[in-house]
Amino acid sequence: MRIVLTLLLMSWLSLPAWSAEDWPQFRGPSGDGHAGNAKPPTQWSEKSANIRWKTPIHDKGWSSPVILGDQVWLTTALANGKTFFAVCVDKATGKIIHDLPIFTEENPAFCHAYNSYATPTPVIEPGRIYVHFGSHGTACLDTATGKKLWERRDIKCDHFRGPGSSPILYGDLLILTFDGFDVQFLVALNKSTGETVWKTNRDLRYSSSNGDLHKAYSTPSVFRINGNDRLFSPAAESTVAYDPLTGKELWKVNHGGMNEAAKPVMGNGLVYLTSGHTAQLLAVRPNGEGDVTKSDIVWKSPKGVPTRPSLLLDGAYLYMVSDNGIASCLDAKTGKQQWQERLGGAFCASPILANGNLYLCDEEGKIHVIAAKPEYESLAVNKLADGCMASPAVSGNALFIRTKTHLYRIEDGK
Repeated sequence: MRIVLTLLLMSWLSLPAWSAEDWPQFRGPSGDGHAGNAKPPTQWSEKSANIRWKTPIHDKGWSSPVILGDQVWLTTALANGKTFFAVCVDKATGKIIHDLPIFTEENPAFCHAYNSYATPTPVIEPGRIYVHFGSHGTACLDTATGKKLWERRDIKCDHFRGPGSSPILYGDLLILTFDGFDVQFLVALNKSTGETVWKTNRDLRYSSSNGDLHKAYSTPSVFRINGNDRLFSPAAESTVAYDPLTGKELWKVNHGGMNEAAKPVMGNGLVYLTSGHTAQLLAVRPNGEGDVTKSDIVWKSPKGVPTRPSLLLDGAYLYMVSDNGIASCLDAKTGKQQWQERLGGAFCASPILANGNLYLCDEEGKIHVIAAKPEYESLAVNKLADGCMASPAVSGNALFIRTKTHLYRIEDGK
């Protein structure tokens, strides 16, 4: 076991550095919505400037695009859940390179109309992409040929409203989250073979026996704490930190709530979390051991907190947009509100930060561009023909935005 763990750690430390052209996972290279030094446009329109191409994506999927080299990948599925697809688009031209049926289901589990059967965002690395459809299956594909290298169809839970949690890579591990109505656990697969390396059941005392209150849809984040990595994974009622190599529980904070979807972010010596449907924002010291609920919560806020969009931390300031369109900026160390504005509309996509600006996409296709600073300044409101359920991606100076029907490349001067 010690040799295996050593090899896993070595592979993690030797992962390639992502370039400014790559957006390999949900919320980008660092998993926090930051687009590095990119300078995408702040204004565009369907009828005039800055839309380089627009490609229809068939059927229904809310997964965000991931980008590596000259490829953009995303997933989609029949609205009835009977066929699941991976789609690869040429980054330069918008031409479809691969349109691959991955799985079929004769009797798919129920998925709420607000969700999709293809909501989890894939994760990509050189030569391979990992597509995930929750309990309907996970597969590894060769990015050049589209060939399926392995699949798992046996990891099950009752999502009750459809899948939502995205996979992440950690060294040689592909880590998946299953917070269902019936069972709740994390599982790490060997990314080369698909074999299970560890599986950890949630050790949580839920306040209700109703499985509908045990569901969550979050994607975990790995942060280095005191020289060691911790996997912070929000669940219904609690957020738990695990050893990513073994799945051992290390840390826990209880915050109530269910349907948790926001990906944790960290900075200023704090990890920032939300509580799902109870809409509480928490800043918690991440370096404790065991249950830190009574000892390490530094501040809380109940104002304008999202249940679906993730947070965006930029140094001393924390930005967010609530499901019902209230955008806020807080002092990240104290929780003090700097500004709050009602944008209107409904939001489930997570914001990104590029060139000092926030990009917030709503469900009607409006994309608000707001200066990331402690005084509110709206720079533009752009409208696409259909709504955004997926979070945007960035490659170079181009925005890649998936609406309910199309994938766009948006770039200055094109």
